[in-house]
Amino acid sequence: MGMTDGRQVGGARSFLPAVEGMRACAAMGVVVTHVAFQTGHSSGVTGRLFGRFDLAVAVFFALSGFLLWRGHAAAARGLSARPRTGHYLRSRVVRIMPAYVVAVVVILTLLPDADHASPTVWLANLTLTQIYVPLTLTGGLTQMWSLSVEVSFYLALPILALLVRRLPVGARVPAIAALAALSWAWGWAPIHSGSGTNPLNWPPAFFSWFAAGMLLAEWVHSPVGLPHRWARRRVVMAAVAVLAYLLAASPLAGPEGLIPGTATQFAVKTAAGSVVAFALVAPLVLDRVDTSHRLLGSTAMVTLGRWSYGLFVWHLAALAMVFPVLGTFAFTGRMPAVLTLTLIFGWAIAAVSYGLVESPCREALRRWEKRERPAEAPDTVDAEADAVAP
Repeated sequence: MGMTDGRQVGGARSFLPAVEGMRACAAMGVVVTHVAFQTGHSSGVTGRLFGRFDLAVAVFFALSGFLLWRGHAAAARGLSARPRTGHYLRSRVVRIMPAYVVAVVVILTLLPDADHASPTVWLANLTLTQIYVPLTLTGGLTQMWSLSVEVSFYLALPILALLVRRLPVGARVPAIAALAALSWAWGWAPIHSGSGTNPLNWPPAFFSWFAAGMLLAEWVHSPVGLPHRWARRRVVMAAVAVLAYLLAASPLAGPEGLIPGTATQFAVKTAAGSVVAFALVAPLVLDRVDTSHRLLGSTAMVTLGRWSYGLFVWHLAALAMVFPVLGTFAFTGRMPAVLTLTLIFGWAIAAVSYGLVESPCREALRRWEKRERPAEAPDTVDAEADAVAP
């Protein structure tokens, strides 16, 4: 028998250890794709497979869509109050900006690859508008295009919630799914942005990746049905993820390396990415409450998940440090050694970032919220605080 309050579904809990573990895996996936490229593994079968680790970004976006949307899904069914927009925006700023600003200042000041950044580069990167300003994705910070997309989703989410609120509960899933499918056509949009920017890096292109998580959030608060039963078949979902990944790594989803593909190839890649993300996250949030995830929910993986934002922010700077340590240059191989040291340096910096910047800032927000609204329960003060997707 299904329960609309989500008590039979693990994803209704405020904290999901396995989701933290998946976030850690996704962060390492981003590192793998960048290390593979910078060590010259960008062609052939292995180049395609390593290069498509960039779909880890789809997993991050799906996790963010799930964590930030489930409060709205619950409110639509009368299971909780609507999330407060003011608190939501404060939470997003405090979760993202302090560690990000520190990284931008340090990297643009000290990293040789930043090459004496201009005021325009500084301003675009500090405001996370670098995907819209020509030639401002700079050394050590090129991965931040996805964070810029993420922040755009944060800003759009309250508007999306307001629009969907007018729909019957039964129409919410079809509406989100239809909008996600429509986003696959972004490559055909007649947009001429000029040189130095790429409209295929703009937020509408990746809505389906966020929507994968939003759909899961809707189903968490729906009666147990077909989506839940399929999500609980881990082997089947793993097979779906692998097949979608192989499709994304094939010529159907674009050429090797950084060569732009056609609109059709881009649609195949983004569609496959949404399937990969859905198949990896669904078993973690639609399973039964008492289901254990021994690896992803372990103490070590949960800890790495907490540090994962720092790894994302700092890993290209860490990678730049590794080449001189090894006495080698970019695009000359040695991927295992470069990857190992990049992860060691990256996780170390991430731990420091979490301990000295991220956690203190979030605690400061919690204290402020409690002073302003002392009657609120602790878990309503910042239920979505950990939602962040590079």
